[in-house]
Amino acid sequence: MNIEQARFNMIEQQIRPWDVLDAEVLELLHVVKRENFVPAAHKALAFADIEIPLPGGEAMLAPKIEARLLQDLGLKKHETVLQIGAGSGYLAALLSHKGRQVTAVELSPALKAMAEKNLADNGITNVTVELGDGAQGWTSGAPYDVIVVSGSLPVLPEAILQQLKVGGRLAVIIGQAPAMKAQLITRTGEAGYDTRTLFETNVKALASAVAPSQFKF
Repeated sequence: MNIEQARFNMIEQQIRPWDVLDAEVLELLHVVKRENFVPAAHKALAFADIEIPLPGGEAMLAPKIEARLLQDLGLKKHETVLQIGAGSGYLAALLSHKGRQVTAVELSPALKAMAEKNLADNGITNVTVELGDGAQGWTSGAPYDVIVVSGSLPVLPEAILQQLKVGGRLAVIIGQAPAMKAQLITRTGEAGYDTRTLFETNVKALASAVAPSQFKF
């Protein structure tokens, strides 16, 4: 496989058609080598338009979804980021190039180790991978400028919203299969939030996501 040709095809055939036109984001997809973050058994699928399997039944988001979320967050160099679900470390690596510091919370010890190794091997030093359950966010380091949830949530816990700074943005996929919406939520004040639906999709739920039936309305 010609890696650079495959990367080019991914960007031109999957990502651009998904309205990812930000030159910085497109350049970053060349800089951060996706194949370095894919498990060895699935290297041939590194640029495919699929969720790539990870240990423990988890999965990497499809490239176009990662790129679209990265673009729509509009991350700035001085901003701090919370990523819920570190996975293989790839999305954290993309975020690390756009922001100042990334805290990635991972429930699985095996994935935490994988993400840390992948990030270190690729020379990324401004990401901290924490072992823990981020389904209600991560209070250490809060409030954050940007929060990204790497799996879907049936419902959005209030606790995560409270960990955003005023002016901060949350990228999250809400709902249950087969109908989920990727949303960009901006905190406009102490109690104010602006929600914009970006696209419809269907992705694997965060491992420890709280099911709606457990909520009392």
